[in-house]
Amino acid sequence: MDYTLNSKVEIPAETLAVLADISHEINASLNLDEVLANVAAQIKRLIDYEIFAVLLPEHGTNQLYFRFAIGHRPEVVEHWRIPMDEGIIGAAATTGHPVRVADVLNDPRYLNAIDGVRSELAVPLIVRGRVIGVLDIESSQRDYFTPDQQNVLALVASRIGTAIENARLFESTRNQAETLLLLNEVGREANSTLQVEEVLRRAAELTKRLIDYQIFSILLYDETDNVFRHRVTVKFGQRVQEKFAVPAHEGIVGAAAALRRAVVVPDVTVDPRYLLINPETRSELAVPMIYKDRVVGVLDLESPQLNYFTAEHVQVLSILAAQLAVSIENARLFERVARDEARMERDLNAARRIQGALLPRLPGPEFGLDIAARVVSSRELSGDLYDFLRYGSQELAVTMGDVSGKGSAAALYGAVAIGTLRSLGSQKLPPAEMLRAMNGFLGERLIEGRFMTLCFATWNRKRHKLRIANAGQEEPFILHGSRCEKITLPGFPLGLFEEASYDELSFTLNPGDVVVFHSDGIGDTQNATSEFFGDERVAKLIQENQSLAADGIADRILEEVGAFSGGRHPFDDRTLVVLKVRPD
Repeated sequence: MDYTLNSKVEIPAETLAVLADISHEINASLNLDEVLANVAAQIKRLIDYEIFAVLLPEHGTNQLYFRFAIGHRPEVVEHWRIPMDEGIIGAAATTGHPVRVADVLNDPRYLNAIDGVRSELAVPLIVRGRVIGVLDIESSQRDYFTPDQQNVLALVASRIGTAIENARLFESTRNQAETLLLLNEVGREANSTLQVEEVLRRAAELTKRLIDYQIFSILLYDETDNVFRHRVTVKFGQRVQEKFAVPAHEGIVGAAAALRRAVVVPDVTVDPRYLLINPETRSELAVPMIYKDRVVGVLDLESPQLNYFTAEHVQVLSILAAQLAVSIENARLFERVARDEARMERDLNAARRIQGALLPRLPGPEFGLDIAARVVSSRELSGDLYDFLRYGSQELAVTMGDVSGKGSAAALYGAVAIGTLRSLGSQKLPPAEMLRAMNGFLGERLIEGRFMTLCFATWNRKRHKLRIANAGQEEPFILHGSRCEKITLPGFPLGLFEEASYDELSFTLNPGDVVVFHSDGIGDTQNATSEFFGDERVAKLIQENQSLAADGIADRILEEVGAFSGGRHPFDDRTLVVLKVRPD
């Protein structure tokens, strides 16, 4: 309903000056508490009240609550809710007009919040024809407030209403920003562990920072029994062990899972879907956790208050549920991988022999290159990889990569990468496009703590042209003429940022020129004094041995690196691919 104020009121010049001061003061801040405190102080200049209050509508109800008060008892301010159609305050809110009562003892609408009150003046706060609250002042004296004061306060109220609405809008925007920052922090914390139980425990703690819940449960879907099982339940601050399982298509939890969206129930007593587990529950909010179009669980909040959960609660919990779904699935995947690793360790020696047998054969001389490849593993299985793809009779693709971590998981991830690379090889993509395609594939299959670096190049014999792109791998060396230097070409590793793009460089090479792809295990090798072998030594070795064949260059580098380390077992894999342009 829209309301208008009668502004045809004669106001003394002195009062108008005060009103101008009031407008300036109440608009000097966007902090709602400061605005309301300024309102109270400025109105005191016009009307010497004893009791003051500003009441605003409570979200989701037809009631007003005390947002700011002077002279009222704390229990009234904290607990009283005034229906829009009750009391003198409710009358002002409903009619949109000031209500002045000379003697509240003779007015049946009066709600006795404070003993001794005799007169009251309630003025609606109206913004753009809409009541957004009520300003109420009271006095212990009968017939204390005058018609002129009523008119002045009604005029002030329009300015106050605008100031309050601006402050509320600012407060809402600030709260949304703080919530987004907190959600971002929550997401980082939830992804900081790969233990399922730890993820669930943190989820309960993090949710409390976002929503002040009374009863909270995380239920995970059990495919075997087609039920949702309680994995975490917190009741009124205490964690409890809830053994009751919810059938997949029953209750509010089952409804949220079936509908694949949040379900809000303002009053569970009138909802036939509700399963009576907690007798004190009056309202409930259930949000499904969905990972790759599959419901992995449900977040369930319950409250002993009717209509407790708001649209903001739904939005926040929906965002949190999406984050937790990924965290839980990553943790589950990690646990499965860890179990597989423990089992696979028994067969690592055999696996290493298989990996060695699967190393790609070196291409023949038809591409105009003398090629050598070496791998010295730091463990039973190597996380480094290299491969050759035949793009045609005159063109060869060469790649070298390094998977994060070590052991069988890194080797498995590398095997997936090689399989992906070979499946894309038929498309004969240029280097930068190949990296973008690989990154998109690995990004869709994100595994916590796993990513890879990769350098990809193509060589065209006819044009003597080398094209190269890099995704965070050690930059290769190029010996052109008599000068050896690194190819400066950075790039994001694969599997971290789905929208990453990559640059590409091209070089025209001459017979005798050398290109060396290498892993970080070469330059990062340390001696007994913790000195690194470094890039300068590698470049010098290539330059000094450029007359050797590709095999000779590769062997000399590995010999020098091994001697530098004192013959100790490699801390990291040492991998090399050497290309030397043959004479035409």
